[in-house]
Amino acid sequence: MPSSASHNRVPARRSPRPAPRAVAAAPPERPLAVPFASFFGLLLAAEAAYFAWLFRTPDVGWDWFVAAPLLLAALAVTGAVLVFTGRARGWVVLAVAALGSLAGLLLVAGFFAVLGGGPAVWSTLLLLVGPLTSLVLALQRPVREWTRRGRPQEGRRTGARAR
Repeated sequence: MPSSASHNRVPARRSPRPAPRAVAAAPPERPLAVPFASFFGLLLAAEAAYFAWLFRTPDVGWDWFVAAPLLLAALAVTGAVLVFTGRARGWVVLAVAALGSLAGLLLVAGFFAVLGGGPAVWSTLLLLVGPLTSLVLALQRPVREWTRRGRPQEGRRTGARAR
């Protein structure tokens, strides 16, 4: 005798209405610190380019040691763009550029201090505003979270399969 459980199986009823589609989540809003970090990254790049211009020799032209400030300027521009667009690890690029510029400016200020140039030391220390502010802003949590890997980007569908 067949079991009664096999006779009581009723197929699941399907609704004629389609299942509700998953709505793509709205992209997160850009934190307020991100445009400021990008702006100070561009200021940092301008300061590094200015130092490269100061290091050049008028008669000879561009020497090999001018490459370091130009590299830092390119790194700062790259970091500022990456942070503004929210690309993964853009804050790291901006922080490395800020640390490099900060170290370079401190070396130049120390060199001027050893030579006894008071006004030159103070003007060099005044230029620390760009790297310090870029570093502080790049290390803030909202900027790091804005540029973390795996954050939903604008235009990317989340939750639903692309059809």
